[in-house]
Amino acid sequence: MLSNEQHIIDIDVNLNRPLRLDAFLKIAGAAPTGGVAKQMIQSGDVQRNGEEETRRGAKLQDGDVIEVSQMGVFRVRNESENK
Repeated sequence: MLSNEQHIIDIDVNLNRPLRLDAFLKIAGAAPTGGVAKQMIQSGDVQRNGEEETRRGAKLQDGDVIEVSQMGVFRVRNESENK
């Protein structure tokens, strides 16, 4: 759950193609590899828009907020719409 003290980090990504949650975690720097991202997701350490997300292939959309336990909070931003 997002607390008032947590800062949301905007991550600009290309959403012209579907972006999977595991790939986003690598782009955001929350996971060094796909294997680590998979483990984080499956262990329940990742929330999407306030709900636990355990599907590593979940397709993200512009504005989704991804919270990673002990790591931070990231918002998906479509780079083509934010220029």
